[in-house]
Amino acid sequence: MIIEQATAADIAQLCDLRVAYLSDDFGELGYEAASSVIEELKPYLNFHLGRDMKVFVARDSGLIVSCAWLLLVDKPPSPRFPHGKTGILFNVYTRRSYRRRGLAKQVMEVLISAGRDHGLDVIELNATDDGYPLYLQLGFADDTMTHKPMRLML
Repeated sequence: MIIEQATAADIAQLCDLRVAYLSDDFGELGYEAASSVIEELKPYLNFHLGRDMKVFVARDSGLIVSCAWLLLVDKPPSPRFPHGKTGILFNVYTRRSYRRRGLAKQVMEVLISAGRDHGLDVIELNATDDGYPLYLQLGFADDTMTHKPMRLML
């Protein structure tokens, strides 16, 4: 098993894993929804991958079996992130037949190390129930921010 950063040559597999992750999270997407996600995701990854998007993967004979995506975001500095360098973690996913082998943990450890190398102040995430124990084990903590997260869907 090899743990490394994904490249443009991996985009097709990353799209497939994103659809698998979303299907696990939201229920089976169906052909049209999956195709739409892939159609939008390919150009996104072509532009962002290796720049402000770092994807770390575990490979088994070339097949990506586990991944974690880190979006690098510069924000105005604050007491929470004094240098303004933050990361948003998402799409931590392991193929079903490879689960319970510690692969997500290994991928996450490499991602966290890369975050430190990039000088990030913080890595933020929204944890699923399944991922929550792993994130705690890796040192993540529940956010104690007094602001209530909200969003406006446009």
